[in-house]
Amino acid sequence: MSAGDQLTISCQSAVPKVLPHMPSTRLDTAENPLREGLSQRPAPQPCTLVIFGATGDLTHRKLIPALYNLYADGNLPPALTVVGFARKEKSDDQFRAELKETTAKFSRQKINEELWTHFAASIHYHQTEFGHTAGYTALAKKLDQWDIENGTHGNRLFYLAIAPDQFAIVLENLRTSGLSATKPGSWARVIVEKPFGTDLASAQHLNALVQGSFPESGTYRIDHYLGKETAQNIMVLRFANALFESAWNSRYIHHVQITASEILGVEGRAGYYDRAGALRDMVQNHLLQLLCLTAMEPPIDLDADSIRDEKVKVLRSLRPIIGNEVAVRAIRAQYGAGSINGKRVVAYRDEEGVNAESKTETFVALHISIDNWRWSGVPFFIRVGKRLPKPGTEIAIHFKNVPQVLFNKGSELLDENVLVIRIQPDEGVSLRMSAKLPGSSVRIEPVKMDFHYGTSFGKATPEAYERLLMDAMSGDATLFARRDEVEEAWRFIDSIREFWDRSGDEPLVYSAGTWGPSEADRLIQRFGTNWRRL
Repeated sequence: MSAGDQLTISCQSAVPKVLPHMPSTRLDTAENPLREGLSQRPAPQPCTLVIFGATGDLTHRKLIPALYNLYADGNLPPALTVVGFARKEKSDDQFRAELKETTAKFSRQKINEELWTHFAASIHYHQTEFGHTAGYTALAKKLDQWDIENGTHGNRLFYLAIAPDQFAIVLENLRTSGLSATKPGSWARVIVEKPFGTDLASAQHLNALVQGSFPESGTYRIDHYLGKETAQNIMVLRFANALFESAWNSRYIHHVQITASEILGVEGRAGYYDRAGALRDMVQNHLLQLLCLTAMEPPIDLDADSIRDEKVKVLRSLRPIIGNEVAVRAIRAQYGAGSINGKRVVAYRDEEGVNAESKTETFVALHISIDNWRWSGVPFFIRVGKRLPKPGTEIAIHFKNVPQVLFNKGSELLDENVLVIRIQPDEGVSLRMSAKLPGSSVRIEPVKMDFHYGTSFGKATPEAYERLLMDAMSGDATLFARRDEVEEAWRFIDSIREFWDRSGDEPLVYSAGTWGPSEADRLIQRFGTNWRRL
């Protein structure tokens, strides 16, 4: 993202300036039956949303398409003002044209020309720099004026869609300009994109920086995996269905697998990825968050902090992987040359921008133990990798087998029941069970009950950023990481990273287009099972 890039979005619910032909934004169930069952969720509040990183990929690929989809679905307040602040010279029309092109490419729904025309009419462009103090002063004056004109009540939401090394200068300018201060009856919040630190010490430093400008209650650390519909549904699946909750423990579950597979390589992100690696880039945030949702105890209520309290308890219950245990319970590897979908691809070290002697891991497999009452003795296996044969992210709950009597005896044992929660790309849930094959003989085969979000509800699943932007405007922090969550996750990860750094060993090598090194297979085979193939 370009230093000096900023984007300001002002959104209101009760203002004299209403965009024509705007869909209804009422969220109550009487006006919108599709919202039935969600009536307790607060509506987005009048606010001014400031996004730093106006010309960056995140803004163009995710944030503006998400805002357009919310607008098209009638889920934004009716008045919207967009002002892009960046260092490059361009006109309003040029900026709008660029946003339209990328929104058309990345939006989940096709652009409606009439809606886009009305949406784009609220977009403006202004030139400034992240470190230009006068730019923040000018911004503050404009926001005060919009509050008067549009009734935004002084509510401000700041989105740091920028590199972490730029946080300090932006946060300091927000503080000194008074933009982060709250006025009577208003609020100020900040959304911080990952990566939130590179280890525990840096995460604590960033937390201190943010806390200097915003209170913890106004800080929203974003993890887009938590905005995915299936990730949100994990708690409902567990706690709203007695069938699953009664068996969600060590008495019935043999092990859990969490897999995040990519066919892509570094795809132009070598500068970042070669410093981070799979452990920092994916395990510390995305996959540990999925593990927490899978393993947490039922919260006392659906308040954000009640849910996050239970997730932190899981992180604190993780058995540390330290010293020689790292060599036994943590596998790291790097992809070599190979084939993906019949196309030859180069080794990681031959990718443009990657150090030719890089030891950065592109594949990680972990055996994690949770030392609490519910999960004692149940291994959790995490696997993440680039240049694997098939893309997808899933959580697989493998239940213990039935006793070896009746139908489960003899040389061919029955397959165990497996509940699979698909996070992406085909969001849904499936359950594998045993059934008798039609015929006179007793032949038992595994069958699958499958639920797909897209076909079951007859509508497209909203993108993660749509939900997260709505929640931040509404003041609902449930799907955002709290300070202690981030720090506990880094505390667990750091001991693994430090061992690898001290050892100086080369990572294992696996061919692109395979499911990783054989050592990862042996990691899980010690428990009498194998990795699921997506």
